[in-house]
Amino acid sequence: MSSVPPCHRSDVLSAARDAKMARSAHAYVRGNTERFYEWLAAAPVRLPAAPPVWICGDCHLGNLGAISDGDAGLEVHIRDLDQAVIGNPSYDLIRLGLSLATAARGSDLPGLATMQILDAMLDGYVAGIADPVAGQAGVEPAAVKSVRRRAARRGWKHLARERLDGGEPRLPLGDKFWALTESERAALDELFSRADVCDLVLSLDPSNRRRRVRLVDAAYWMKGCSSLGLRRYAVLVALDRSRRRSRYALVDIKEAVTSVAPNAHPESMPADDAERVRRAACALSPFLGARLLPVTMLGGSFFIRELAPQDLKIEVDQFSRNEAVRAARYLAFVVGVAHSRQMDATTRAGWSERLHADAERAHGTPTWLWSSVVALAGQHESGYLEHCRMVASRAA
Repeated sequence: MSSVPPCHRSDVLSAARDAKMARSAHAYVRGNTERFYEWLAAAPVRLPAAPPVWICGDCHLGNLGAISDGDAGLEVHIRDLDQAVIGNPSYDLIRLGLSLATAARGSDLPGLATMQILDAMLDGYVAGIADPVAGQAGVEPAAVKSVRRRAARRGWKHLARERLDGGEPRLPLGDKFWALTESERAALDELFSRADVCDLVLSLDPSNRRRRVRLVDAAYWMKGCSSLGLRRYAVLVALDRSRRRSRYALVDIKEAVTSVAPNAHPESMPADDAERVRRAACALSPFLGARLLPVTMLGGSFFIRELAPQDLKIEVDQFSRNEAVRAARYLAFVVGVAHSRQMDATTRAGWSERLHADAERAHGTPTWLWSSVVALAGQHESGYLEHCRMVASRAA
């Protein structure tokens, strides 16, 4: 695949995206953001009026994980803001609830577990909204503990072992990394001659300030699921201190396009989509926002960041019932804090009271949240089976 010509990339990426989405119903949910909003809009559910804040817009389980601040700091934050807009925070709750419910069904947990998951999710979210500083996240789930432990131990050598070939590191062309065109290579060479781009790469480590950034290798990067089809590049740079010693960094450059999430304030959105992603990250995931830079190249809008070895998404193959409930509360708390830090005290109190009132009327999970997740779970299950049939027919 290292020689996939640009004219054929879209076909290869589309086929890869379809294959990824066919792996499980949970993968189908992750890769189907546009249909999520279409189906939710058609569902007989009235969402609550809520204070407009920056929302993730694609707040599924795989988009939360460990984020490094470039120093000793490490927190679980929202880590993908491609779909972020200023909107109703209920969308993030429903998206996360659907993701957790689908993961639970994939783990053969009963329907009663889904009820417990959504109840716990609301408890955690309200705790994050009510007090983003001292609120209680609950028991940290095993999946998060595992990510924290692995992230804390990781350094450059771990990232290099996963991504690179030996010697002077190179990006290994093959299934994931593809050869660049001449115009792509020229654009990246020009980009890494810019002072602001070099400063971004050097900013993760204060000891790098006197180093020089040198582009070592670059490739087209086939990565992600819902974002497959957007242009994405991996760039390996050396941070030269002298001729005898250098340190390397891996930089991710990703195309930004218009979000499909409902936007409550279109007039407040930046005209540039990469700048929209950066502003959303600063609001929702400050560690990530400080490491993003919008750039323009190849006639498009892109955002760039250095990948820290400690940046890891949460991976869950199988949930036990207790683990699913703990994860629901904890991750919803993370989302609640991300929303709450954008509100003043009065707004936080009002939104928290509304959620409490809805829960009391329903004697558990608010009706709008439960009904949304149930309706969407059914739509996604049938959509997933039709998707698998389509993938199989193409392969026949």
